[in-house]
Amino acid sequence: MKFTSFGFDERLLEGIEASNYEDATPVQEQVIPLILQGKDIIASAQTGTGKTAAFLLPVIHKILTDPHEDHTNNALIIVPTRELAIQISQHIEGLSYFTSVSSIAVYGGGDGGAFVQEKRALSTGADIVVCTPGKMMAHIKMGYVKFQGLKYLILDEADRMLDMGFYDDIMMIINHLPAKRQNLLFSATMPPKIRELARRILHQPAEINIAMSKPAEKIVQEAFVVYDTQKIPLIKYLLHKKEFKMVLIFCSSKISVKNLTRELKRNRFPADEIHSDLTQEQREEVLIKFKSGRLSILVATDILSRGIDIDNIDLVINYDVPHDGEDYVHRIGRTARAAAEGTAYTLVSVKEQRKFHAIEKLIGKPVPKSIVPEQFGESPAYTPEGHRPAGAGARQGFSKPKRFPQRRKPE
Repeated sequence: MKFTSFGFDERLLEGIEASNYEDATPVQEQVIPLILQGKDIIASAQTGTGKTAAFLLPVIHKILTDPHEDHTNNALIIVPTRELAIQISQHIEGLSYFTSVSSIAVYGGGDGGAFVQEKRALSTGADIVVCTPGKMMAHIKMGYVKFQGLKYLILDEADRMLDMGFYDDIMMIINHLPAKRQNLLFSATMPPKIRELARRILHQPAEINIAMSKPAEKIVQEAFVVYDTQKIPLIKYLLHKKEFKMVLIFCSSKISVKNLTRELKRNRFPADEIHSDLTQEQREEVLIKFKSGRLSILVATDILSRGIDIDNIDLVINYDVPHDGEDYVHRIGRTARAAAEGTAYTLVSVKEQRKFHAIEKLIGKPVPKSIVPEQFGESPAYTPEGHRPAGAGARQGFSKPKRFPQRRKPE
């Protein structure tokens, strides 16, 4: 289905064309007409399905074509992280470039100048406000945020926001909104707590289910069963063995991010790190370098597992096994985007085997176990449901082990 088929405002269609959008994704085909009809939505859609444009396009169209109050904030998008707020704000700027629609991103970590800009926008009114819950609560408590004319509320990554403990903040924000509004809730998963939130804020919602909690078929997945001390040496080996253009490495802690990045830099890899200890300006600078190709290896905490919009990442490495299957899908979903292929390696320590086995059950198949090279010494067996002596190696895993790809010869 072409985007020209939705009946969007001509000014918005110019932005769509400039963004090189032509055909709608399945979630866009289903969600956009319902939003244009004014229905509340609860949609289950994993990252990479095009859900951001699925709610931005119809909301921008309605702001352009439906009457609304001046000097008030018209649409509010609540997201879990500042990175996602920035990304959605940039998306809005691109799509609305040929329109008069105004927007502001409100998130923590900025300087005094950012606060002044946020206060001005929230008190005089912006067409679309993208915010994190905590920062929006801080502005609301100061008494100048104008929501009396708000018509659209969007909760994106709702499951992650609840996992991060934002339920009370979200409900507090919603209590300051007009009762009559259109509500759109997007979540990768639909646990009971999301259903309860939906019952409280949605009115006769249409339900869309696109998410399947399974990685894209184009992602080549491999796991290495290792001891903790083998993780950093193995990563350096993998990066030397085959040339990858853009590599994203996820760690579960800031300490691991810092240690790994330090080792990679020491070995002259073009690597840098991103985590919550950095200022917002530093994080944005690192992301810009990575997106532009000036930096080819980025080591990050889970802060980037959802929402980062880079299409040409060809390798994702899980330094640690993710907390659950959804996080695994979101992490490795950073590769094989936009019809490209990608590779995902996961390093599984002894204590992480049960957790990784649970992930394999969720995605519906075992992840092939590759043999750890002999130069790294003995590696543990993959025995998530029992214990076997070390040294049995990956040969006792689910599947036939894969060999490392040979180094490519220069052309």
